[in-house]
Amino acid sequence: MRFHHLLKKFGSLLLTAALVGAQVAPAQAAMVGTAQALAAEQGRLDRNELVSLLEREDLQRQLSTMGVDVQHAQERVAALTDAEVARINQQIAQLPAGGNAVGILLFILVVFIVTDALGFTDIFAFVRPIQ
Repeated sequence: MRFHHLLKKFGSLLLTAALVGAQVAPAQAAMVGTAQALAAEQGRLDRNELVSLLEREDLQRQLSTMGVDVQHAQERVAALTDAEVARINQQIAQLPAGGNAVGILLFILVVFIVTDALGFTDIFAFVRPIQ
């Protein structure tokens, strides 16, 4: 009888502790500013612009000629931050009109070499990551 009483008491304490411990934090909501919404949209547009460049056949041929896997390049572009994508798009916009694909390719190649050196990617065998 005493054991049954202790078991009930322990069960009620356990249930109380579980209910107290399961308190859910209150939800917090905030207004999303216009600048934040525009920045997110601009990041998406910049990324889409860069992805569309990588889908060009002439650029893919040049990447393949230089030994860069096009699929790996596309995956790397998808992993870039919005700031990196914006910086690459600014560099591309500063290239001469008429579309110098070699300039675009060289810039992307330099980005990949830097990311290899930092250890984020492993595209080129001749680049050793910084320890």
